[in-house]
Parts: sequence; structure tokens; C-alpha cells
Amino acid sequence: MTNRLASSTSPYLLQHADNPVHWQPWGPEAFEEAVRRDVPVLLSVGYAACHWCHVMAHESFEDEATAAYMNEHFVNVKVDREERPDVDAVYMEVTQAMTGHGGWPMTCFLTPAAEPFYAGTYYPPRPRPGSPSFRQVLESIASAWTTQGDEVRESAAGIAAELAQRGGPLQSSTVDEEVLSGAVVSLLGEYDRKRGGFGGAPKFPPSMVVEFLLRHHERTGSIQALSMARATCDAMVAGGLYDQLAGGFARYSVDASWVVPHFEKMLYDNGLLLRAYTHLSRRDDNPRYREVVRDTAEFLLRDLTTPQGAFAASLDADTDGEEGLTYVWTPAQLVEVLGREDGEWAAEVFGVTPEGTFEHGTSTLRLAEPVSGERWDRVRSALSEARARRAQPGRDDKVVTAWNGLAVSALAEAGALVGEPRWVEAAARAADLLLAVHVVDGRLLRTSRDGVAGTAAGVLEDYGCLADGLLVLHQVTADARWLDAACGLLDKALVHFSDLEAPGAFYDTADDAEALVRRPSDPTDNASPSGASSLAAALLTASALGPERAGLYRTAAEHAVARAGLLAARAPRFAGHWLAVAEALHAGPVQVALVGTSPDLVSAARVGIHGGGVVVAGDPDSVPLLADRPLVDGGPAAYVCRGYVCDRPVTSVDDLVEALRR
Repeated sequence: MTNRLASSTSPYLLQHADNPVHWQPWGPEAFEEAVRRDVPVLLSVGYAACHWCHVMAHESFEDEATAAYMNEHFVNVKVDREERPDVDAVYMEVTQAMTGHGGWPMTCFLTPAAEPFYAGTYYPPRPRPGSPSFRQVLESIASAWTTQGDEVRESAAGIAAELAQRGGPLQSSTVDEEVLSGAVVSLLGEYDRKRGGFGGAPKFPPSMVVEFLLRHHERTGSIQALSMARATCDAMVAGGLYDQLAGGFARYSVDASWVVPHFEKMLYDNGLLLRAYTHLSRRDDNPRYREVVRDTAEFLLRDLTTPQGAFAASLDADTDGEEGLTYVWTPAQLVEVLGREDGEWAAEVFGVTPEGTFEHGTSTLRLAEPVSGERWDRVRSALSEARARRAQPGRDDKVVTAWNGLAVSALAEAGALVGEPRWVEAAARAADLLLAVHVVDGRLLRTSRDGVAGTAAGVLEDYGCLADGLLVLHQVTADARWLDAACGLLDKALVHFSDLEAPGAFYDTADDAEALVRRPSDPTDNASPSGASSLAAALLTASALGPERAGLYRTAAEHAVARAGLLAARAPRFAGHWLAVAEALHAGPVQVALVGTSPDLVSAARVGIHGGGVVVAGDPDSVPLLADRPLVDGGPAAYVCRGYVCDRPVTSVDDLVEALRR
């Protein structure tokens, strides 16, 4: 028996390939071994950029004595939650039910039938108030299995049965104007008026809620909605959550004021936030928003692009085992790089204090007020160069289908809006890689690395997010192949993920996926859109682009939104993407079909379009939305429609702007 992770395509599993623990990947072999040895399975779930996963690994999994005990009494299974979100979802539900909270690393103990009977998160090497040591947990579980094995199995079977019966699809409920306006009022009650965002510490970037608020403002003119969105976006980019030197956002802020981030940078956060700031910049000409869009897009291209042309999953929170080491500064370090005069100025501008805002007298960089000019450019450039010479955080370079779909959508849309073709080209390269490597016989795989596909099947969010990205590419390039590929994915998703007993409800895994103790189906939007809401968004967008199955897609999207209606009404913070889709439904969604060649009309359409709306300019013979829409008096024209109602075509920018304002 040895550690069996060396051949994995997951960087997280490879981080544990040299542990003395006899880890093996999730699969039937592990559970067959547990049956043969009559021992429980120790399931450890984490991800490559996770700080506390690293801590537990150093404290426990690299310890020879602890590893020897694990090897003797358990079959030890490592899972990358990003590679197997289905496994993570099932056992995270157990962990939250047993402990009242969740998180990573997640530590679960299972019977050889994969039924859970004990669960937790991080365990320290020595007991702490409120937490036993990891060794104490191991010994207690091993003893219970040996002396009370039948009772343990019976308890696990009961937990698995309860899991199988729990939940089910929500009852359908109309998402009408009352629900949408009520969501704004509910969010206002949770809004942090002083510091932006929602709730207290830790504070996560509410990208999907911001998107909903912007769309609600566009449709209704709500000043409250726009104010919450704008102030939240202002607060995030003023704090340490945002990388003031190189662009890009960290995962979350450990405090309520956005000062100290949890330093890992995730692809999904940056894709979602890039799109949110792109949309905000259409409604507010604050140059800071365009700067954030540009720097975040360049961060994706510079730091997360893989050699194959797609985007890596994340950058680690730690550098050389120390959290945030790459990113934090002292006043003395600023002076060392910049000289005394510029160094002291930079300390004041960035909020770097002698006491420090982070640990060991170091500070994160913040920017309470935007700065510009020659001095700012010089200082920022010098600090960026100095930071680049420091040790850098590790990169999880696996390619996750859903997260790349989010990046493709954001880069293509931002590139088209600001006139940066490199971003659109980068989005197209990533999409090409995904279609070439991740699609096998019309079905998606979850991940790849170094151009080699992994073995995990794609889940619902992979289909929804990638389809959405392809639909954006179709809009900005007018290339029909992107629309065709997106519709192929949507058709597969409707066949394999639909709950046949509840129209509009979806499972997160396909009907022919590996059977777990429960088939996961979580409609809530959390760090990224739920699988169901991402699919609903793509279905609605596809319906607006006019393919043959447009009516089918629209009906499916409407049913899906209705199935999430209770969630949207009762917990809008966890239904941001659903609410954004609902806003697009109520707005039409808006369609702009541009015939002829008029860069001015195209630009006006992309600035004026409502969130969730579509804009296409190209050849009527190959683009469904442009079919049967002729030139007007031999010249370019824009056709604006909402749902099933169209205005007369317009030929001037002023008339198009007015049509989009109505």
C-alpha cells in the first residue's frame, strides 16, 4: 500500500502525493479496499488555494506518526472539491448538518458503503477549546468502529436515508414585480451602509447581487438599487480585497471593511466581478470602473492563462507557507523600493501604517481615493516590479469548465465594450480549448490540465456557464459556430439534468453520472451561480438569439425561474443570479439586431443594452437574429425588440439610444 495520487491531474491531489498518508483518489477501488479490510473511509476534501488545507496538511498529513495511524485504521481518500463538486456537495451537507457550519478542509468518516457517520472541518494537532485534536478524533472513530461497528453502520445508514429524502425541488412560485422590488427592499435591510456589501465579517464579493441590482435599476430606474451596487463596488476596489498593483480580486475579506483579504485569487470571482464592473461602467462613467475592468482583464491574461490558452483555477493564498507574503508591505519596504519621499507618499496613499493592518506589522494596500498622474504611474510601476521579484504564490493550473465559461463571458463582453480585441481573442482561444478537450461525444468533462482531460464528468454549472460564454462570443463575433455549440450543450443539459417529476427543476449531476448517497440538487447561488441558475441564464440568452429551438429554451428558462421563486423571495442574497435572470425576463430580454456596417450604432448598442439583453451585428445569412431584417434605405439599421414586441428600425445613434432608454 502506498500513496496513489502521483498520477492525478489535480494540482491539489498532487500537493499530497508525497504525504506519508496512503491517500488514494475517490473511486470504487477505495471502497472495495475498505470492505476487504473492514475499516472506515477517511474522506478529506479541499482545494489547492486553501490556506487551512495547507495548515492541516503540514500539521497532520506530513506527520509520520499520524500518517501511520491513519494508514492502519482507515482507507484514506483525497478529493479536490473543484474537480468533484458533486462529492463535495453531498458531504458538505452532512458536515453542516452535524456541526452547524462548513468549510475546507472538510473531514468526513464514511462506511465502506460511502455512508457518512461523522464529519467536521479543520482539526488541530493538539486539543483547543471547543475542538479535539485530529489524533483524538482518529482514535475515537477507530475505537467506535471496532467496538460498536453495527451501531455505527446503522447510524450511517440512517443518515444516508435522511439525505436521500431531504429537500427536493421547491414549489413553483411566480417571480413578479412584487418579488423583484421586494428583493431590493430585503437587500437594503442587510446592506452595510457604512462599508458597502451585505452582512458582516467575513465579507464576500456579492457579484451576482450587484448584477441583479444593476438590472433592476436599468428596468425600473430604482436609485436605491443603483446606489447599493455602486457603493459596494466602490468599497471593494478601495480595500485590500482588490489588488491595487496588478488587478484582480481576492476570494473574500476577513473583516467587514474590505481591508484584509483571504489572499487566494479564484478564477470564478474574477470572471464574475469583471463582468459586474463592465456592466456598472455602462451606467456610470466613473473612470475608476473602466480601470478596474482593464486591470482585472489583464490579470486574467497575464497571471491565469495556461499555455494551452484556457484559464487556471486559482492562485494560492500562501507563499512559501505564509499567507499573503507576496502582497503585504511595511513602510520601510516602500521606502526601500521608492526612496524616502515617494515611499512616505505611497504609505499614506495605500494606508500602510507602522502598526500594520495585517500581521507582523505588515499592511495590505488600499486606495481610498483614486490617484492618477505621472507620480502615481511611477510608484505603481516600481512597486509592481519589486513585488514581481518576491516569491510568488503557487498556481492551480487545472482548467475548470464552468469557471472558464465565466471568464469567456466576461472577457468577450468587456473586450467588445471597450474595444480591446485581445480580450475577445483570449476568450475565443479558451472556448476553442474547452470544445476540443472538454467535450467528448457531446458531453462535458469537468477539468483538464496541460491539455489532457480529466476523468470527472461535467456537472450542470459546466453546461450552463460554458454555454453562456459561447453565446457571448456569438454576439461579439457574429460567428454561428459559437451559437451552434452552445445550443448543443443546452440540449444535452435539458435531457440529462432535468428533474422529470418537477418541470423547471434540475439536478447538479447527470442521469447517468456516478451514483452517490444522494443526487445533489442545490438551487442556491453561492460563490458562483448555481448550476440551475446558470443554465436558466444561458437558456434565456439563447432564446433571444433566435435559434430553431428558441421557444423551447424560453419556456424552460421561465419554468426554471418560477421553480426558484420562493428562494428569490425569501433569501435574495443567495439568489442573485436567479434574480438577474428574472430581471432579464421582465425586460424582454432586450434584443438589438444590427444590419449593415456602422461602428457607431454597434458601440451605442453595447453601451445602452440592458443586462441580460443581446446585441448582434453581422451577416444576416448566417446569424439567426438578423434574418429577414433588411437595410433601411440601403443603409445600416438597428432593430430593437423586447420579448415578442419590436420597435420600428432606427438608423441614427440618437434614435437607438432613445429606443434603449424606453
